[in-house]
Amino acid sequence: MENNLAINIEHVKKSFGGNVVLRDINLKVYEGESLVTLGKSGTGKSVILQCIVGLLYPDSGSIYVYGKNIPKLSEDELQEVRKKIGFLFQSGALYDSMTVRQNLEFPLRRLTDLNDAEINNKVKDALESVGLYRAIDKMPSELSGGMRKRIGLARTLITDPKIMLYDEPTTGLDPATSREISELILKMKDKHKVSSINVTHDMECAKLTADRIVVLKDGVYICEGTFEELQKSDDPFVKSFFEGLNF
Repeated sequence: MENNLAINIEHVKKSFGGNVVLRDINLKVYEGESLVTLGKSGTGKSVILQCIVGLLYPDSGSIYVYGKNIPKLSEDELQEVRKKIGFLFQSGALYDSMTVRQNLEFPLRRLTDLNDAEINNKVKDALESVGLYRAIDKMPSELSGGMRKRIGLARTLITDPKIMLYDEPTTGLDPATSREISELILKMKDKHKVSSINVTHDMECAKLTADRIVVLKDGVYICEGTFEELQKSDDPFVKSFFEGLNF
């Protein structure tokens, strides 16, 4: 296996009942690479992310994360690999009953041996990196959607993951806030050198964040390339994602 691979997916298949979602998924994600996945709603883009982190298991095939085959791991081994992976859900997935401070402290207390002073410093740094230190004692219900998303990103990055999985990170946000989140994803990549997969319908987010884009159709990846390369594609399905863009 190539040494600089963060993720290597080989011949993954996944069905739900009679519904075949993933037919034959093959994908390599290199260390430090930002990969964007495009595809229509309900075609399995998020299922791939959940298989990578072990929330779902494929019917067949292999998913290697830093050389460890996720479907074959014990629960303890899986937990060790998960410590290297950050997963930003569509909702931001903050705990409503906790303050922002408590939300960020939670993974540190659960996954690390840091003392209170070290935890305080990491929380402060994480919030400052997303420009929201002043929100440290607010409840999630007091925050806008964009602020919750930024706090969710800060909480995901606070444990220094090597891989980030973004599931529609800009969904439901206005254009200005969407751009903010996209720029933040880019900043976090440069700062933390993470590898990432970003599932998105937001083409500006794709253009800003992608080193490489793959397109999912009928349970397989039908093409890959840079934003500029795919924008010139003659394939009607691929072209449909780029129609009406003014950038």
